[in-house]
Amino acid sequence: MTAPRTAADVRASLELALANAVAEKGYAATTIADIVANARVSKRTFYEHFADKEDCLLALYGDACSRIMAVLRGAGTKEQPWPDRIGALTDAYLGTLDALLPVNRAVVVEMQAAGVRAYRMRQRMQREFAQTLVDVVDEARTTNPKIAPLTPPMALALVGGINELMLDVVGPSGERGGTFMGLREPVVALFAAVVPEQP
Repeated sequence: MTAPRTAADVRASLELALANAVAEKGYAATTIADIVANARVSKRTFYEHFADKEDCLLALYGDACSRIMAVLRGAGTKEQPWPDRIGALTDAYLGTLDALLPVNRAVVVEMQAAGVRAYRMRQRMQREFAQTLVDVVDEARTTNPKIAPLTPPMALALVGGINELMLDVVGPSGERGGTFMGLREPVVALFAAVVPEQP
């Protein structure tokens, strides 16, 4: 006999259902009916967890970002040579995005045009990503002071540059132009240029 799903399970299935619908139709065309059909629950169940479609999108985005930032914080070690640490960070980040295949269109593209709340949340999360990179660099500099410091504005610029590369992979209407891991070389080069190891 199958155990009943917990509230967290239902919530996660609704977020994934939204991601799948958005990947197929785009956010604007996705309806609550699409989401509940994909998740195999009732509309009543949907509204027990989310106020509306935007609320579900924000939850999906927040959960995905939290997962990615946790992966970044755990990638590599501060004792690694700096080029190796950049590679480990890049592999962890891009690999996680590829693993989040149904989610990444909503995360990368749709949050930019989903409304004021989504725009503000995206801004906040971009700054959190930037601060995560600042923290990683600061940690690495404790064992290798030759690594250039990373300021919050430059970290934000780095996050923005990587995001632009990611948009080319996702495409304007969801057609994938390859894998995120295919961006490894330019992302590593960008990171190394912004945060070089000084002679």
